[in-house]
Amino acid sequence: MARGESYNTKQKSLILDAVKKQKKDFTIKDIHIVLNKKVGLTTIYRFIDKLVDDGVLSKFIRNDNMTYYQYLEHCDEENHFYLRCEQCGKMEHVDCECIGDLSSHIFKKHHFKANRENIIINGLCDNCTKSL
Repeated sequence: MARGESYNTKQKSLILDAVKKQKKDFTIKDIHIVLNKKVGLTTIYRFIDKLVDDGVLSKFIRNDNMTYYQYLEHCDEENHFYLRCEQCGKMEHVDCECIGDLSSHIFKKHHFKANRENIIINGLCDNCTKSL
């Protein structure tokens, strides 16, 4: 293994560890700060894009027109989805068989096969709903 590849792997490992420790949504600049600028922004952007493509991270734009990311816990269960609060950014993993019925309905009635690994339902969590 070449020296650059080893260094690159260490950088990816640092980025992935920082991403997994985030409790809510984050920006690439947030990760850059968490890493004390030990990893360049270009490297962070490229690896974050790869994590999104691999289904490890969810990418979305909030009301402030900034791009945010959120770590998606790996789950081997077929009937699971995520609930994401649009106000506080909290994401919750849910195991529930009803998502299978919804996926079947979408396929039968709308001729669309949903990616059941990364279904995210956006809305407001209980705490944010109470504060309205």
